[in-house]
Amino acid sequence: MIRIGIVDDHAIVRSGLKQYFSEHVDLRVIGEAASGREAIDLVRTTEMDVLVMDLSMPGQSGIDALAMIRAKAPDVGILILSGYPEEHYAMNLIRQGASGYLNKECDPSEIVEAIRTIALGKRYITPQVAELLAQQLGRKGDAPPHEQLSEREFQVFLKLARGETAGHIAESLSLSVKTVSTYRTRLMEKMGLHSNSDLTYYALKNKLID
Repeated sequence: MIRIGIVDDHAIVRSGLKQYFSEHVDLRVIGEAASGREAIDLVRTTEMDVLVMDLSMPGQSGIDALAMIRAKAPDVGILILSGYPEEHYAMNLIRQGASGYLNKECDPSEIVEAIRTIALGKRYITPQVAELLAQQLGRKGDAPPHEQLSEREFQVFLKLARGETAGHIAESLSLSVKTVSTYRTRLMEKMGLHSNSDLTYYALKNKLID
């Protein structure tokens, strides 16, 4: 029996996934969460094999929660099920420890296939993500600027691009304001940008935020 946790801020999505998984004898949903913070609490208190998690949620997003979940539950498989196409986030998140990445427009049977693969301790790589991996290997130093950011820099970049203040970012990521400012300076240099509005424009242009 594969024990599954579902993390999505939409109750109807959680309900739909739970109903679909109940039709498979080897799958059992043992917990739900509606935010990244709740997801961290869920893996801390509940034994599971695979966490199916959305990215875009109010408060602490899936991106913010990923590293902490990895630290608290290193053996849990994490399948990102997102509304964003693979090319926007998949590479960064797989580098950060996600076990697989699927777009919400995929066939439901593929979610089950991914869960079964991840439960075996493997990564689930779709043909689209495999193509992105191949392109990245071919590009070497020619990757887009945001793909050259560290995990923490990428988190801070997205929050700044959404207009969050350094104080709010520091609080949500449990960092000091000074540390957030250091990350901001570093990511600005790496990306060749000069202001928060540049960050927002870049993120919108590359469809990293809505």
